[in-house]
Amino acid sequence: EVPCTVGQCWLSLWTMAASETSESARAAERLGPTTKTPERWKRHIVRQLNHRDRSQKLMFQDVIGSYIRLLEKSQQRAQITQGLLGSVMRPDMTKATSADSLDIMITRHEHLVTDLKKTTGELAYQVIELQKKIQIRDSVLEEQHARMFELKSRLGVVESDWSDLQCRVEEVQEGNSVLKQEYDTLLEQHRDMDETFRREKVQGSELLEDIIKGKELAAAQMNNKNEKRVRAREATLKKELETAVKRKVNIDVGFGNLMPTKAAAEKGEFREKTDRRPTRSIRSASVTSPRILDSIKELFEIRKRGSSVSSVEEDLYLPAGVCVVARVPARALHILDAHELGINAVKFSPNSKLLATGGTDRVIKLWDVRAGRLISRGTLEGSNGGITSIEFDPTGTKILAASYDKSALFWKLDECAPKFTLTGHSRKVTAAKFKCSLRHVVTGSADRTVKLWDLQRAACTRTIDVLSYCSDLVCSEYFVVSGHFDKKIRFWDSRSSSCTKEETLLGKVTSLDMSPDHRQLLSCVRDECLQVIDLRMSNARSSFRADGFKCGSDSSKAIFSPDGNYVAAGSADGAVYIWNVNSGNLETCLPGMHCSSIDAVSWSLSGEFFVSVDKSRRAVLWSDI
Repeated sequence: EVPCTVGQCWLSLWTMAASETSESARAAERLGPTTKTPERWKRHIVRQLNHRDRSQKLMFQDVIGSYIRLLEKSQQRAQITQGLLGSVMRPDMTKATSADSLDIMITRHEHLVTDLKKTTGELAYQVIELQKKIQIRDSVLEEQHARMFELKSRLGVVESDWSDLQCRVEEVQEGNSVLKQEYDTLLEQHRDMDETFRREKVQGSELLEDIIKGKELAAAQMNNKNEKRVRAREATLKKELETAVKRKVNIDVGFGNLMPTKAAAEKGEFREKTDRRPTRSIRSASVTSPRILDSIKELFEIRKRGSSVSSVEEDLYLPAGVCVVARVPARALHILDAHELGINAVKFSPNSKLLATGGTDRVIKLWDVRAGRLISRGTLEGSNGGITSIEFDPTGTKILAASYDKSALFWKLDECAPKFTLTGHSRKVTAAKFKCSLRHVVTGSADRTVKLWDLQRAACTRTIDVLSYCSDLVCSEYFVVSGHFDKKIRFWDSRSSSCTKEETLLGKVTSLDMSPDHRQLLSCVRDECLQVIDLRMSNARSSFRADGFKCGSDSSKAIFSPDGNYVAAGSADGAVYIWNVNSGNLETCLPGMHCSSIDAVSWSLSGEFFVSVDKSRRAVLWSDI
């Protein structure tokens, strides 16, 4: 019975696998004509089913072989059993022998039956495991079918998107062809316009050269006239000085009245000049002393300057006061917040009675100096940027200022708005100074240029390329000295725009100042020292340093005293340092009145007052009393 049972089991398994395979094939055949998929998908499904049939047959080959072998063993067992039973029925065998042999055979066959049962159980277990694997593979196949249908649907969507994109590509290509035609047309137009622009540029440069040549010719003619006037004035002055030297003159420099000129007396325009300058008297001075000769020169040099930006009365050249000994400041007389923002520049008027301060709040404020105090007098407005420098003309009635708005501005003291503005620089203007003729000014800028201006026309007459950032400058009738961030001081001939000399320092030059006798040049340098250059001797320099002194910014100003015996500068620590030029020693240090870096200082021409200003909008008036 056991072999028959095992055989029936294996036959049922085989029948089940074959039926599943045939059902799958029939399902594929039924699916073929009903679905609307392409013919290749049908063939693909049939190939998969055939592949599954073959793989499942291969999986059951071992089972079928085992079954055949088991069947053969069962047949051998049946033959053996049949033989044993036949031998028992023989009458001629003895009972004892047949009984023993029967027991042995029964025992042996029981072992065989036990082994067969074990084998049958193992094979049944393997059949169950194989059935589970078949179920798992069926589920995987179903999932693959589902994924295949999903991918088919996605493929349809992608194909539709691809067709849309193809349409868009064709549209874009058509648009690109149109744009390329327009671009080619515009390119041709651009070439034509560029050629026209080049021709116009060449014509413009030629016109500009013609204009510049005309202006240079006019400037040269004016320079020749000025030279002739200067030579004539010097000849007249020489004769007057020779006459004055032969006379015995009692000189007392103090309060004086200016006598009217002959031309003014004839026209009835005489007015007594009461511009009195309190100065110290000269003790035991000879008539041939250089200071006395300078005073005589100033007294005799009463002239009119022709038509200018000022009136006839204002054109009278007033004599400047003489400072014999400058007072070294010792204490603060008045402290005030002079501006709304930091203060960049400060300057005393020639008569020492008026002070001007300029700050980053874009205004210049005027202060009367009375009884040791600064009293507000008015405000000059009109700048569109912070003020970087201030300069009075020798008459004390006009102010020239440099500004962050790339311009220099010119005011009269009795007018709040500027009379005119000098524009032409491309970056901030760092310095603006009057020349000796008073009709011309010089400006220096961060755009690496120095410009000369004619005040009568309010126009630039010459531009000098100074090769580096110009921080400050000083000038005479025909020479301009400029300080730069490339650690150099350059000397320029304003008539030929050529550099005649260079001095190299150890740091950025932040300011320049000329001594009253025009023999020494003071420079403030970012290597924390002041340098004094003797203009009469080549490479003769003096350095002034002190413990605690530090240049506070790239625009810090240092000055000479009005008698030329001292130099002064403000430090980053808020203290004022003053050195003796003759000894080279620190004369005094004035700390405690400023809470930030000092930007600029100014000494009154009388030598009596000293002012310092800082970045925190504070101004301090100093004196020795």
